[in-house]
Amino acid sequence: MSLPKPRRPRLPRTRTGQRRLVQAVMAGCVLALLPATWMYVVTGDRLRTTADAPRTDVAVVFGAGLWDGEPSPYLAHRLDAAAELYRAGRIEVVLVTGDNSREDYDEPDAMRAYLTRHGVPDSRIVSDYAGFDTWDSCVRAKEIFGVDKAVLISQGFHIRRAVALCQEAGVASYGVGVDAKHDVTWYYGGTRELFAAGKAALDAVFEPDPRFLGPKEPGVANALAAGR
Repeated sequence: MSLPKPRRPRLPRTRTGQRRLVQAVMAGCVLALLPATWMYVVTGDRLRTTADAPRTDVAVVFGAGLWDGEPSPYLAHRLDAAAELYRAGRIEVVLVTGDNSREDYDEPDAMRAYLTRHGVPDSRIVSDYAGFDTWDSCVRAKEIFGVDKAVLISQGFHIRRAVALCQEAGVASYGVGVDAKHDVTWYYGGTRELFAAGKAALDAVFEPDPRFLGPKEPGVANALAAGR
């Protein structure tokens, strides 16, 4: 017994129906673009380069994956920018935030090791092991590590979302978007941001608790005090 073929959706035949369909599609497009528009408005004057980033006590570097236990090329570019800012005297402490949800995957320690190999003293690096996403990292920077102002470092396709969310979390932020090769990963990241913008807008509105908050940690304050 053969199954009946599914019916193809039919376009409205009347002009009124067609007009309503077009209006519905346009409304859907506008709603889809609202989160991205919000991010551009919020971050319009807050993007910098390593050459003109404001002098700030803390830089926050977001995790971007490991390859065989080492920072991925994208993450390495972020860490290179942080090391450059430190050597230029524009920052004092680097807060590395990433995923350490399982024993065999530790982004913050890999980031710390990379930075020390590139001239940043271990005493000037603070690790956040529960930066499971951008919102969590921003909230924890404020609530756990006491960061009120920071330079954020990420790729260009992600930096606006990072700045917008950290601003909402109470961290006065400037963003440094590092260059990246326009490969498959870059295009994937850019496409992903279209969907991530929606989640970012919801995070900003509802301000959910991070996956893990925990007690306050004095790492940033101690690192700053040690360097003065």
